[in-house]
Amino acid sequence: MVRFYCDVYRKKDGSGYRITYTTDGEDFRYTDSPTEIPVGRGDQVFMDVLPIIHTDGLIELLRRGVEVYYLRRLTMIKKTREKLGVKSKSAKTDIRVLMAIEDKWFRRVDEDYLVMRRVVSTFHSLQRTLQQYQNRVSAASEDEREDIQDLIRVTEVKIERLARRIIEEAGKRYPAYNTIIEALGISDNNHLMGRESLAELMIHLSRSTSYHGLRRFLGLFKARKGREKFYNKTARTALVRLTSAILENPKHRARDEEKLLKRIWRIAKKPQERLRVPA
Repeated sequence: MVRFYCDVYRKKDGSGYRITYTTDGEDFRYTDSPTEIPVGRGDQVFMDVLPIIHTDGLIELLRRGVEVYYLRRLTMIKKTREKLGVKSKSAKTDIRVLMAIEDKWFRRVDEDYLVMRRVVSTFHSLQRTLQQYQNRVSAASEDEREDIQDLIRVTEVKIERLARRIIEEAGKRYPAYNTIIEALGISDNNHLMGRESLAELMIHLSRSTSYHGLRRFLGLFKARKGREKFYNKTARTALVRLTSAILENPKHRARDEEKLLKRIWRIAKKPQERLRVPA
């Protein structure tokens, strides 16, 4: 088993990403695709980030029997750099810093995670585009407003179509997904976006081994005084949207989100854990 450490960075001309990799921190090689890294079955690849554009390449590595890991918290690079007293910034020094970070800060990925992450990323991109169009409507002239409203309608159709695809993928990849939908009563057409939000949550719920770990991942805890609160804001937004859809109340409280999360956890993990979630 060989460990490959990779620093991924955007090219200066904006044409894609460059990957610098090494196994020993001394001999460095370069490539534009993860499939060109000379790995074999049982080898491990540790990366600081996983660009969406490399999804197919990373999936190919997984199918070859390679284990792929990413850094869970990028702030660890800065902290480790300060700890080691490293001041120079380059791909090589970044990799040496990456090699010094403990294994517990890396997370292994599977094909389900990579596929769902890519389609959800596209969904969020469309949502941002829609929001931009909506923000421009009020400031537009009469003629421009009609054109923008046409763009809004087209984008809304694309968002709905992609939401259905995400729901379909989640149903195929997460056995508990459809069971949770039925239990929450969101199987009708009025809850399409609620089912999409649940699909996003399933990406993280399926990879969680404890309820308390998932709860912290979503930021459902009080930050210590003077300390920054670290949690996944995108995943928390999915939980917020799902809670709003079920309660039909966008002004719900955090305790409502936690109550719903606990219920979802119980349904998803019941066969394996016999409801080991605290009351």
